[in-house]
Amino acid sequence: MTNSSQTALSIHSISMSYGANKVLDGIDVSLEAGKVLGLLGPSGCGKTTLLRLVSGLLLPDEGIIEIAGRAVAAPAKGIALPPEQRGLGMVFQDYALWPHMSVAKNVAFPLEMQRRSGAECRDRVAKALDRVGLGAMAERRPSDLSGGQQQRVAIARAIVAEPPLVLFDEPLSNLDRELRECMVEELSDLVADLNLSAVYVTHDHGEALTLADHVAVMRGGKIEQLACPDELVSNPATVAVADFLRLGCLLPADRNGDGWQVEGTSVRLPDGPVASAKSTLLLPERAMRLGSEGPAQFKARVLRAQTRSTGHALTLGIEGTNHLIRLVSAQRARIGDLIDISYSPEELRWFPA
Repeated sequence: MTNSSQTALSIHSISMSYGANKVLDGIDVSLEAGKVLGLLGPSGCGKTTLLRLVSGLLLPDEGIIEIAGRAVAAPAKGIALPPEQRGLGMVFQDYALWPHMSVAKNVAFPLEMQRRSGAECRDRVAKALDRVGLGAMAERRPSDLSGGQQQRVAIARAIVAEPPLVLFDEPLSNLDRELRECMVEELSDLVADLNLSAVYVTHDHGEALTLADHVAVMRGGKIEQLACPDELVSNPATVAVADFLRLGCLLPADRNGDGWQVEGTSVRLPDGPVASAKSTLLLPERAMRLGSEGPAQFKARVLRAQTRSTGHALTLGIEGTNHLIRLVSAQRARIGDLIDISYSPEELRWFPA
């Protein structure tokens, strides 16, 4: 869609308040053309507000927003372009397709609002539908299509005017988990094939990690960490990031005279890089195995066991404590069993208390 050497989106020192409530506080982020930025976080973290600021539905109190090198919002300079002048594509939560209009008419709507000629509309709509694999369905109604096909219509409408940036506002949030997991793979492939520059808002970390080239984990109006998916998973910057991404078990740890141990237990830990007397330790799920073959072990009791297509989902309690561990194992375990859990010390992540 755009030259890969360009910057599709630049956000500089953006802040915004609702009365005394500061919703966004000094947000800085940029997006290279042809890449996807995921805005990830729980409800109330500011991700939707940030998307609305980019779209022009809201205006910031401070900072600058640039789309494809052009300032679209800069309060200090008196710049505040409305949504229709920002040239963006939008894919909404429920796709926002008009049921009484054909697929082609739905896709053509942005061009008609721009008063493009009939010939240009027909040509662009045909190209957009071909790009999303729906060229043969131009005269169908949205109700005749599957959920995945409706999503493709929404994307065709978003790209028909060849915008420099497409905004996705939690487009899969209304689907049940099984269908969402299926469609996120399809959407990821489609976004990559189209080489879209996009901002994708979601509260689902699986969606963000699958779709985005870079993910901004937001909390309390700030970006807690901005990194590629691999970096987020292997090197979370804070306890909050590790907890939100559900990367494993977070355990409080104390330093005593000859090393570390899990707080309130006799479970010993390898020496860590933290200088303080207390720490929070992330024991990643991928670092743990059932059995005593690993370099370090502790005992845990099986509290719950569920069969999954990927193995057995186990909830374990570290023996003698209320600390819970959840992992998926290929090995079966029975409720009530006391088992060995082995782990790789080099995969532990330490956070100062």
